[in-house]
Amino acid sequence: MIDVPGGPVTLNDRRTRSSWTVEVAPHLLAAHPLTQADHARTTGTEGGGRLPAHSLSWWDAVHYCNALSLREGFAPAYHLHDAGDDVPGGGITWDRDADGYRLPTEAEWEHACRAGTTGPRYGPLDDIAWHRDNSEERIHEVATRRPNPWGLYDMLGNIWEWCWDLYDPEVYGSYRVLKGGGWYDPHWSCRTSVRRRSHPTLRIEDVGLRLARTPRPQP
Repeated sequence: MIDVPGGPVTLNDRRTRSSWTVEVAPHLLAAHPLTQADHARTTGTEGGGRLPAHSLSWWDAVHYCNALSLREGFAPAYHLHDAGDDVPGGGITWDRDADGYRLPTEAEWEHACRAGTTGPRYGPLDDIAWHRDNSEERIHEVATRRPNPWGLYDMLGNIWEWCWDLYDPEVYGSYRVLKGGGWYDPHWSCRTSVRRRSHPTLRIEDVGLRLARTPRPQP
């Protein structure tokens, strides 16, 4: 896990032509997307290696976060309720005081991806990301491209990553935010500001997750 410093980040939505600024608190973020080996180790399923764990729904991601928290002795970040998947919130609440594993917020993700840079990407695309023009139309092992200035790999390209946030509940209900671009996406999708949406129950072959944590306050 990488210590990500706090700071402001401005998010943009191309569809609505809107922007908003969020003050991000310091947090921990995994240096690379969750691997198939780590996913299998926690869930007891088959699979392994350093390819990103993919075809995971948002619900799968949330359940995985709680399972890993319990395994490692942290307080689970999410509480599950008897609500349907098609309502805003999706039947899950986030305990923001918990120190367990969780999904990053969209603001946390974008702030970490930028790592103090101001351009559309934190480096030349071929150096930092697997995308349509260099991936040979397949997924690749994590951390094989150059990291950003804060030591985070694959923030762009290879797989899209689930965020905690609802995309636009008034229009899309329980759809959640995806960030980062994937191995089959063209160059214009692999930019820090690009946001995509998907229903929390869908499993898509180019979608995975990156773990975040809120550090326990020091006494």
